[in-house]
Amino acid sequence: MTKEVMTIREMCDAFNVTPRTLRFYEAKELLFPIREGQKRLFTKRDRARLILILRGKKFGFSLEEIRQLLNLYSEEDGGEAQMRNTLKAYHVKLAEMEAQKQALTELMTELEDEIGFVERRIEGLKRDG
Repeated sequence: MTKEVMTIREMCDAFNVTPRTLRFYEAKELLFPIREGQKRLFTKRDRARLILILRGKKFGFSLEEIRQLLNLYSEEDGGEAQMRNTLKAYHVKLAEMEAQKQALTELMTELEDEIGFVERRIEGLKRDG
């Protein structure tokens, strides 16, 4: 059974993040733990949000982009608007990554050609020297 609330230490262990990271996301109003004095208790909602934050960061989204998507969640529509907008953002991000991949492939080909050119020059110097 999943716990209703988790301490900051339990969150760190479960999600492989630091307390500083959790406090940072709280300061940025991405997470909203229950405060009991100095103690922070993270709810199931916080855990779900943290999963989305970490996934968004992994895919290269800014914290502001992640915040905008998180804030679209509504229980009234079962999260449909959030999912539709997230899907659209994922498609845009994938297209950006494909363009970066193509540019990187072209750059690598150019570098490989340059390596070959320099290696041939070195071989020529050895023969002439």
